[in-house]
Amino acid sequence: MKNIFDEVVNNEVLARINTLSNESQPTWGKMDVAQMLAHCSVAYDGVYDDARPPAKGFKKFLLKLFIKKIVVGDKPYKKNSRTAPEFLIVDKRDFNTEKERLITYLNKTQELGGSHFDGKESQSLGPLTLDEWSNMFYKHLDHHLTQFGV
Repeated sequence: MKNIFDEVVNNEVLARINTLSNESQPTWGKMDVAQMLAHCSVAYDGVYDDARPPAKGFKKFLLKLFIKKIVVGDKPYKKNSRTAPEFLIVDKRDFNTEKERLITYLNKTQELGGSHFDGKESQSLGPLTLDEWSNMFYKHLDHHLTQFGV
């Protein structure tokens, strides 16, 4: 798995995002390109904006026990994998707004660097290692950028 905290890898991801247009079509799935960009930002929302309440109690326990390995592990996501309801984007979104928001998150993550994330608590999965944060961010972005052919 590529390290999203590496500047070269981050720049590759940014270049892929900048290849997208409002007319980009998915090769699978139901989201349009603006919804996909908004969906990719959800992982960063919890880190930077506290936009969603953190998982607590039994739900957090279940996420750490059953979902964490899938989200932060090295194995890529399968096409058409189910998305948790709180991560679904079903309303209409503005392509340019969502693209800029995701790019801002990637730039902020790069500026902070990996050391900022090593051991940092995830809202849903508990404390994560540097590699787990990188896998979670990169794998999700790569999955959806591949979905849109970039």
